[in-house]
Amino acid sequence: MISNKGDVIERIVRTKIGISELSRILHVSRTSIYNWFEHGHLSLETICKIGQAINYDFSNEFPEEFAKGRNHVSTGFSPGSDTKTENGDSSVHYWMNKYISLLEKYNEILTNIAKSDTKADLNNAITFNNNGQLDQRDHKMFIS
Repeated sequence: MISNKGDVIERIVRTKIGISELSRILHVSRTSIYNWFEHGHLSLETICKIGQAINYDFSNEFPEEFAKGRNHVSTGFSPGSDTKTENGDSSVHYWMNKYISLLEKYNEILTNIAKSDTKADLNNAITFNNNGQLDQRDHKMFIS
């Protein structure tokens, strides 16, 4: 029986650190790692991340993968840390800040719409007579 990439990687990971430790380093669930191993269709990026996490070079086991991905840019993953963006923020904080910023803009837009709707409702409800005083019909509306 021919073993898939997942089987080969799993065997090496288990001799190095174990599945639980790998899941903590990569910040993924153990279930995800088991699924990677079971299906065996791991991307070169995932193989590299696992290799960096366990300090192992998989290019000997998968020379064809690494030959195809020779022009592939490294993700800059380092064990025990979050992936970093260009400006040094961790990706989690980057996306969290991006989400908060968009949420604040959205709330500002909703507030402006609510204010304009309120003004429009008041302008439609309040009419003034020729003397600039509140019309009696509208005045009764506010008294009751």
